Amino acid sequence: MSAVFQPIINFGYWLWGLLAAVLTWVFGVELAPYALYVIKILLLIVCIVVPLMLSVAYLTLWERKVIGWIQLRLGPNRVGPKGLLQPIADGMKLLAKEIIVPSGANKLLFVIAPIMAIMPALAAWAVVPFDPEMVLANIDASLLYILAITSMGVYGVIIAGWASNSKYAFLGAMRSAAQIVSYEIAMGFALVGVLMAAQSLNLVEIVKGQQSAYGLFGWFWIPLFPLFLTYLIAGVAETNRAPFDVAEGESEIVAGFHVEYSGMTFAVFFLAEYANMILVSMLCALMFLGGWLSPFPASWGVLGQSSFLWLLLKAFLVVSSFLWFRATFPRYRYDQIMRLGWKVFIPVTLVWIIVLGAWMQTPLWVWWKS
Repeated sequence: MSAVFQPIINFGYWLWGLLAAVLTWVFGVELAPYALYVIKILLLIVCIVVPLMLSVAYLTLWERKVIGWIQLRLGPNRVGPKGLLQPIADGMKLLAKEIIVPSGANKLLFVIAPIMAIMPALAAWAVVPFDPEMVLANIDASLLYILAITSMGVYGVIIAGWASNSKYAFLGAMRSAAQIVSYEIAMGFALVGVLMAAQSLNLVEIVKGQQSAYGLFGWFWIPLFPLFLTYLIAGVAETNRAPFDVAEGESEIVAGFHVEYSGMTFAVFFLAEYANMILVSMLCALMFLGGWLSPFPASWGVLGQSSFLWLLLKAFLVVSSFLWFRATFPRYRYDQIMRLGWKVFIPVTLVWIIVLGAWMQTPLWVWWKS
């Protein structure tokens, strides 16, 4: 594989050297390294955001296809070959729609709210590693950074509901805020278990802590199985996906917190939801499913080698389970959602953290490598 891409890599190095020479000529020897560093960071951001936005667009198509197959339908199949241009058509439609701001709305907050919803979903990717070397910011507290930055997404939802000057939107925002806060506690406790097992807050080190001669049996999904399930289900609730989508329960409160939004302002909320789904799936793959590590032992040759493709496959399987849940389970009542978060997930995670702490002090703990 590396031999196939080697000419492209060599051309990239040559192009980068040419850019460095031009910047040195323009800015001088002292300022050129700083200018080069800024351009490097901007290029890396583009390399993360562009594929992410394309993944979000085509995740909508994959969702409609999967649910169509489950319900014995074809799904989108008219726009382009096999319906592959459907996300492009949807995007063009939303771009052409007028953005209507209600007369009684707070116009500034009304426009800021979608930005506040999508910002954490994009900013969290700054510390997500794709392999041991491919990460924008490999900081030691990357897990803490993700927990902090993703918790800010709820502000976009609350502000959208309040600024719309609509009872339906406000009720949806209050529901969503209570739900997100409830399930964030359970998700936080699940991450405490990951921290204990890996002895690190760095996502690269967490993946390396799952490396063993046993393939997938060396990953954290085995010792942290209750926390893995809690994190996955809480992730579905955090992203307001079915069966936890009471924040936008069409039968009760129309479209919930974004009922007054149209055009691209609505599309940004839509993008934020799907970007958060991909982020939660990627974190599940990194923290519990071995990240880029192969599920097979190293003795299996090519299949046993670590690769970025393994990480993509694991994240794809997790995000596909989100779609499966939507097509399978009916929407929960609000009291059922609150009871699950407070009376089931939080006690389970607390008990398992205690069990994990005791387990790690015995010879039966084989995952942590000191």
